Amino acid sequence: MKIMKSAEDYLEAMLMMREKHGYIRSIDIANELGVTKPSVSYATKRLREAGYISMAEDGHISLNPSGLEIAERIYERHKVLTSLLTALGVDPAVAREDACKVEHDLSVESFDAIKRYTRQICAEKRAAQDEK
Repeated sequence: MKIMKSAEDYLEAMLMMREKHGYIRSIDIANELGVTKPSVSYATKRLREAGYISMAEDGHISLNPSGLEIAERIYERHKVLTSLLTALGVDPAVAREDACKVEHDLSVESFDAIKRYTRQICAEKRAAQDEK
């Protein structure tokens, strides 16, 4: 099943919240994505119905295996693309914003090539710094 970009953004934000706080709450997702609480309620309902997340009685959200897989894939793309753009001299805030714009649309082949290249650039930069 093809998942919408907005759903990928929500799942990615949930993973980020879990890493940052140890838990996922709707209000934190709303703040992270800059959306309203009703928007988050609608999105989480859809994600729950699709089996990507579960919600506890206390309102805490858990990523199900299928949701976690998507979140990890998108978050990895975000981090790699941000690293590449930053290594190329782009301001980190701009790099993060631009990474969000392209992380969903890259083919697996292109992303894998970017990932290899980014690792190479970062390794070369570290080696150059170690020589100093």
